[in-house]
Amino acid sequence: MARNRYWVVWTNAIEQWQVKKTGNETALKNFNVKADAIDYGVDVAKRNMPSQLTIKKKDGQIEDERTYGDDPYPPKG
Repeated sequence: MARNRYWVVWTNAIEQWQVKKTGNETALKNFNVKADAIDYGVDVAKRNMPSQLTIKKKDGQIEDERTYGDDPYPPKG
């Protein structure tokens, strides 16, 4: 089963943190506080396992990645 991918990203156009799902143009929800966006992203990812949440900094660099559900890492062998 393919993993659902979610993102916490800063959006300059509206100056807010957004939680997005890969493949969707529209954000699931907008936040003024990054911690609130992360909490929401974790909740959504846990409800839709298997999933991955990628958290980015304001400059777009990846800060953290979290996997929920069936994680193939470390690989067998």
